[in-house]
Amino acid sequence: MSDHLAGGYDLVIFDLDGVVFLIDRPIPGAAEAIDQLRSGATPIAFATNNASRRAADVAALLTGMGVNAEPAEVLTSAGAAAALLAERLPAGAPVLVVGAEALRAEVRDAGLTPVDSAEDEPVAVVQGYGPEVGWKILAEAVVAVRAGATWFATNTDRTLPSPRGPLPGNGSLVAVLRTALDRDPDVVVGKPQPGLFRTAAAQSRAERPLTVGDRLDTDIQGAVTAGMDSLLVLTGVSGPADLLTAPEDRRPTYVAADMSGLFRPADEARLPVTGGGGPGDEIGGWRLTRNADGVELDGSGTPVDALRLLCGVTWTGVPVTAITAGSTDARELLASWNLPEQH
Repeated sequence: MSDHLAGGYDLVIFDLDGVVFLIDRPIPGAAEAIDQLRSGATPIAFATNNASRRAADVAALLTGMGVNAEPAEVLTSAGAAAALLAERLPAGAPVLVVGAEALRAEVRDAGLTPVDSAEDEPVAVVQGYGPEVGWKILAEAVVAVRAGATWFATNTDRTLPSPRGPLPGNGSLVAVLRTALDRDPDVVVGKPQPGLFRTAAAQSRAERPLTVGDRLDTDIQGAVTAGMDSLLVLTGVSGPADLLTAPEDRRPTYVAADMSGLFRPADEARLPVTGGGGPGDEIGGWRLTRNADGVELDGSGTPVDALRLLCGVTWTGVPVTAITAGSTDARELLASWNLPEQH
């Protein structure tokens, strides 16, 4: 049995935005963590919902940030969407592409014909994130879908993490079409669908893969759907308040502040810690006790230990509104998580 979390797995699948980098800035410690895994001969894969880059471009971007990566290790929702389109459509079929040039290139390389007008009578519309996507191409997509084209979305992430905070993601652009058409896409390809994860595991012949992500609604839900263990890192979109209220299909196996958690004992990240306000509900200097209306968090320690302890009660029915603070450190921590203060 390994003495650190990652050692118990034969493949680690990383999300990118919010885990390895923020737009174009590496997250501190990410490159070092990946190098440490490689030095231990742990296979690695990268699975991203961002359809604005091809696998080779992603690998080059990562390498430029000091993260060694090969194109074969990268799975993108753009590549997966193009492959699915090629399975379902005849060769050369016209496909209206809403997104970046990378998505157009993937569609073209899949043997299909990218178009940008509904007048080209596309049999499908594929929509992925692209920073230059505007009203004109969205309007063409609406007309094409209304005329009978099948609507594929590479993913539905509402936001993208960035150094300035969350920015609109492909899900926000999909919402424009959803509002205009009054319906959902016919097919969503990327996470939380399990395809990217299962492909990564199959390529590495992994029997016990671990997914590392920053979003509960894509990375973690996708891992749960794929039957894989997962680690939520708090460097991207989903925060403590989201984790405390996560439904069962979005609950990770582990949580850590960042990727350094991969190299600590698994029991220091495992979720949930036994909760309920009874004897033994204490970890790392934090104590949890039941009171008349809910639970009280007392003591001090690391935020992740407090979070693990509180998941033990909120995941079994205690509402976050019933959490009170019994110490100054607890009060400050709950406030930093934007939880309502109880008196």
